Amino acid sequence: MPIQPRLIVTGREPDGTSVFVTDRPAEPISVGAIPGSDFFLMWGTEDGGATVGTGPQQPRLFPFFPGTGGTRVLFLRWAPESAAPERLGDPDRLAAEAAEKLPGLMDVFEPDDPGMHTTDTVDYGICLEGELHLELDDGKEVKLTPGACVVQQGTRHAWHNRGDRPALMCYVLVGADRAS
Repeated sequence: MPIQPRLIVTGREPDGTSVFVTDRPAEPISVGAIPGSDFFLMWGTEDGGATVGTGPQQPRLFPFFPGTGGTRVLFLRWAPESAAPERLGDPDRLAAEAAEKLPGLMDVFEPDDPGMHTTDTVDYGICLEGELHLELDDGKEVKLTPGACVVQQGTRHAWHNRGDRPALMCYVLVGADRAS
């Protein structure tokens, strides 16, 4: 049975008592530009650094990639390439849909090399189900299986599900400054 992402958020009452603020299943977001994949946006913090305390905290989910010091956590279920639906429709319409549902996501992708992208983030990617291949710009790949954790340090890369079933990854993105 596939994992169903669930969001549980804690907080504090004005008197300092710890409470559960949220406990709900995460809703998938799909976009035609990346057919067969479901994004589960869980939580994010403001750029510059997170704060805690008794004040209400709201997730910062967009733009998709955080700026310096901001964070995002999400699950992404990748369809197998052999079973993923074809990208259908007008490219401009598909881009507009992605920009509406997942602002900032498509901005990093290279138009002449589908799937390849570079971000100014340190990403922790943990494979939970299936298998996923991480390709770097030299064409070399590594296969991630459940339990594998990859630390992606702002390098040019692409993801491929070459298996025969969906792969579920959990990603924690931390916005970073790019040094030369």
